[in-house]
Amino acid sequence: MGWLAIALIALAGWLIWTGRLQRMTVKDGMALGAALVGAVMAAKGKPVAGLPLLVGSALFFLGRSRKGKARSRTPAVPATAERLARARALLGLPPEADAKAVKAAHRRLIASVHPDRGGTEALAAEINAARDLLLRHLKSGQGQA
Repeated sequence: MGWLAIALIALAGWLIWTGRLQRMTVKDGMALGAALVGAVMAAKGKPVAGLPLLVGSALFFLGRSRKGKARSRTPAVPATAERLARARALLGLPPEADAKAVKAAHRRLIASVHPDRGGTEALAAEINAARDLLLRHLKSGQGQA
């Protein structure tokens, strides 16, 4: 069990070093902490107290990974005429704009509202989503209809 404790401590160190620990949710951090405590307790000769923590953490992360896979399989929301019109209005484009015009409008607009230049992340995300929606629509062959 000592090797498991060392492996979990190394995992925590790697998470801190790469900055992934900052992107973890509170539940993820608590489960990782419980796994560390369980591994250390099991390594010190108290498996009755340590193994439930290890098993619980493993089940938490297993369930979380299955939920993530289920979410990634959901189809994208189809582009409705209303969503396309809003995206075009946000980027300031006419209905007959092509992919080159969409990219140019996005580049021009994002330069002025980018979070690094004092804009908000929400507005930048909305502009990026509008660009992605219009480009997907054009790529699917429905853009010039």
